[in-house]
Order: sequence, then structure tokens, then C-alpha cells
Amino acid sequence: MSTETIIDLIRHGEPVGGQRLRGSQDDPLSELGWQQMRESVGDHAPWTKLLTSPLSRCHAFTQELSTNLNLELQIQEEFREICFGEWEGLRVKDLMKSEPKALRNYWQDPDNHAPKGSERMSDFTQRINTAWDSLVINNQGEHTLLVCHGGVIRAILSRVLAMPKESLWNFDVPYANVSRVVYHHFPDGGQTAQLRFHQSRFF
Repeated sequence: MSTETIIDLIRHGEPVGGQRLRGSQDDPLSELGWQQMRESVGDHAPWTKLLTSPLSRCHAFTQELSTNLNLELQIQEEFREICFGEWEGLRVKDLMKSEPKALRNYWQDPDNHAPKGSERMSDFTQRINTAWDSLVINNQGEHTLLVCHGGVIRAILSRVLAMPKESLWNFDVPYANVSRVVYHHFPDGGQTAQLRFHQSRFF
């Protein structure tokens, strides 16, 4: 017999200021962002644990969910978003006009073309991989919800699907998108992982 571990991932909704590059910039959810999160979760409430990034666009909604479901909330510092350095707060469409070559180079080779002051992609993915492995080990048999960020979810799914970090930006992770990862743990210590769904909301 195997032990099943279920981990649901949900990206935060739209922050105040709309679509921008945000890593460490801590903008709160907009009114639309709150609506997106509430509609995405709906009445779905199978979780035994709630985890969140420390940033307010994730933490505030998870705190509301914690109160509604009477579940303890754990803040996970390691699941914060990648920092974009001097590009923090900028819109991608503006960068495509002002620095198209720099942006293209970053997408294709983020470690060697990272914006000044940013977190290197290899450091980011290592941080997320370490935190994710720990989450899986420490929550065996649980059904956990992690509220986090687009980059974090991309890194996690890349690891689950054994994809190279260079493919991280190939995932579309819209606001309030949900993903479910299921692990089966076997008595001999082995385990298998499966992406069960990646969609707009829980049903």
C-alpha cells in the first residue's frame, strides 16, 4: 500500500497596479484580485493544512481562508517570488518597447542575463526545490494548500515534471490559477509524482 499526499497550488489574484513584474514588491490584492481568489476556491475545502508565501497578495487571502475554515495558517518564507531587481514593478509590455533585447535574453538565458539586483534563476529554483522537497516530506498523507506566485508554481511544476529550468517560462499561470500535485509514497521509500490538473479554478 502507498501513502497519498495531495498538494494544491493557487496563484494569488491580481494585485493593485495590474500586471507587472513583482518579486519582492509587496502590492496587495486589488478588488478584482480578491474576487478572482474567492471565485477560484468557491466552496472547495478539502485541506488539512494551509501554507502561504509571506507577501500580502498571498497571505491576506490565505488568512481569510484560515479563519473561514478554522485551520492553522503557516507562513513559508522560502516560497516568496523571485526578485526582479531593477525591473521590479515594471510592465512586460513596456520592457518589450524599451529593452526588447534584454528581455528576450533574460527569457532565453536568465542566469546570464538577469536584471541588475535580481535573484539568479538557478538560486531561485534551488530555493524552491529545497522548500518543495521539505514540504513533501513533512506533509505526507496530508491535503495541503499552498498559496504562492506564478514563478514559484512554474518552478515547482518544472521539478515535478522533470523539466529543465530554462523551460520555466513555458508555463502559463494566470491569476488565481490552481494546480494539484499528487505523490504516492511506497514502503521501500520510493515515490511517484503526478500533476493531476492545472486549471482556472477548483470544481
